[in-house]
Amino acid sequence: MGHREDLLAGAKRCLLAKGFLRTTARDLVKESGANLASIGYHYGSKDALLVEAYVALIQEAGDSYGPGWGADGATRSAPGSLERFHEVWASVIRSVPESRAIWLLSFELIFQGDRVPEVRKLLARAQEEGRSGIVPLFNDVPEADLDAATVDTEGRLYQTLLQGLMVQWLFDPDTATGADQLTEGLRRVLAGAAQGR
Repeated sequence: MGHREDLLAGAKRCLLAKGFLRTTARDLVKESGANLASIGYHYGSKDALLVEAYVALIQEAGDSYGPGWGADGATRSAPGSLERFHEVWASVIRSVPESRAIWLLSFELIFQGDRVPEVRKLLARAQEEGRSGIVPLFNDVPEADLDAATVDTEGRLYQTLLQGLMVQWLFDPDTATGADQLTEGLRRVLAGAAQGR
């Protein structure tokens, strides 16, 4: 690995161990084995490096959210179906123990964002990318083929559900919403809408 990759790997470890606000440039240098000047050279700033590391952690966690993929690469349920909706959320919930530190970090950034306005801007852009990354789990349309309206509507819906679900699971797993409840809630909403309620 080169300095850029070493810095990114070290930044991921620092974020998981210390969080965003407590990670210093010296921590990054120590953890990565790179020198201080390479942070600015490769990433522009410590905060930009940490945001990129955070986004990489979120993407890695998101890779585990796919519904049950078969040995042939096919999914077990039809895209857009309630079954697929259930499978994706069940997969997300199963991943909570492994991704807990990443989600705690996410909420640290949400609640401390006012202290680091430049980071907030970078994360807002990353959030937009996250919307397009989650939609294919539900509809099988490759991210590159999604239209802006789908990302701006379905992507926002799924992202909002994901963030709310994570708050519940981090706060109290014993009372958090499960995939069965979420899917049944959606089924009832759809049935009500079909009846014109």
